[in-house]
Amino acid sequence: MKKLFFLPLLAVLVLAATTPETYKVDVTSSALTWKGYKVTGEHAGTVKLKSGSLQFTDGSLTGGTFVIDMTSIKDTDLEGEWAAKLEGHLKSDDFFGVEKYPTSKFVISRAIPQDSKGNYKIIGNLTIKETTKEVKFFAQVSEKDDKVTATGKMTIDRSEYNVRYGSGSFFDNLGDKTIYDEFDMNVMLVASK
Repeated sequence: MKKLFFLPLLAVLVLAATTPETYKVDVTSSALTWKGYKVTGEHAGTVKLKSGSLQFTDGSLTGGTFVIDMTSIKDTDLEGEWAAKLEGHLKSDDFFGVEKYPTSKFVISRAIPQDSKGNYKIIGNLTIKETTKEVKFFAQVSEKDDKVTATGKMTIDRSEYNVRYGSGSFFDNLGDKTIYDEFDMNVMLVASK
């Protein structure tokens, strides 16, 4: 009879110890920066987060998601009308088609600890323009004053998401107008319970 009492109690204790804790991402403290490359140089900018959360189990990152507001794409290396022109082009159907696809989303499927210092290999699914592809990158997670900061750098092949304008992989004779398929996205998420 005592065994029957202790088994459910043990199950409750085990479940309590492994219940994930969710941290809500503070979209104003977090930052996403991008850098795209072309034959004749590069462009850099920002894009805002719409929402996000990170899950931790027993102190380790185990999951998470964040939604990107694609309508907020900004260029930071140009000024005035040149910046506005590039931003308009990036928002157009040539690139991210933000009128039809106002958000993109990343969902962590696995967070693999690399050491005891908060370094992880992140495997997840990135959705841009309704196309979802697996992305892998390394991230660093630290905690201070009940806040968690997660930073990492994704390298994204835009052509896999039907963003092919100026791509040498799909168009011939572009010369110095070629825009490389891969761009970098630096992610800094700040989250709290």
